[in-house]
Amino acid sequence: MTGTTGRRKTPSRGQRVRPEDIYRWGPIWARQVGRFLNHVWWDTTVHGAERVPAEGPVIIASNHVGIVDGPVVFGAVPRGSHFLVKQEFFDSRIGFLMTWAGQIPVDRASGRAALAVGKSMLEEGRVVGIFPEGTRGTGDASSVRAGVAWLAVNTGAPVVPAACLGTRLPGDRRGHVPGPRSKLHVVFGDPLTLDMPEGTSRRDRMNGAMDRIGTGLAAHVRDAVALTGVPLPDSDADPLTDGPISPDAPGRDARDGRGE
Repeated sequence: MTGTTGRRKTPSRGQRVRPEDIYRWGPIWARQVGRFLNHVWWDTTVHGAERVPAEGPVIIASNHVGIVDGPVVFGAVPRGSHFLVKQEFFDSRIGFLMTWAGQIPVDRASGRAALAVGKSMLEEGRVVGIFPEGTRGTGDASSVRAGVAWLAVNTGAPVVPAACLGTRLPGDRRGHVPGPRSKLHVVFGDPLTLDMPEGTSRRDRMNGAMDRIGTGLAAHVRDAVALTGVPLPDSDADPLTDGPISPDAPGRDARDGRGE
């Protein structure tokens, strides 16, 4: 691809990220920052942390309602984790902290490289977090993108649903940041079962994983709302101004189940 000058366009940070670019030690210190934000700056209750497997690869799939969901869920996970985060955060003035924290930059136009890195992290037995809805919205998980299914199908890692509530309430603007000591909740659910009969085609495995994760996450969010009494925000999502924090599966073929 070339621009008006005829020069080849430089790949974005999210397109050129590699497993060796991710600091494995980052979540060790960054998780403590997340815990500080959750329990000192905000008043966050974490439900079901024991449902996150204590070892081995794990995918955390969370709904997405507010701008601070990332650090809130990151700080609530009982293990160090590597979240897929849109590359714009890495390009900001505090972007170096995202790099030092061992997070994975995602290009909103193509998630292939980020998902490949996520797969490598899972193969190392690590925790990878993703927001399958792809952008801030009502957080009801009524629609999820294929990236989380691609990771699950290609690694066999269990998918733990998470519901982040209170970071944006009905009537709050999309960019709302909860004030000090705001009451927030993160609710983890039981790992979703994605077992499929031997001989199931790749397309059917992808489609089955998409359906199971989407249905399971939506049901978990409903249960979390009932448990906490915290409502989801109003629907005012504008995908043109708020790009995805989680990617589609790499390439068109992966979205319809044929990706490699």
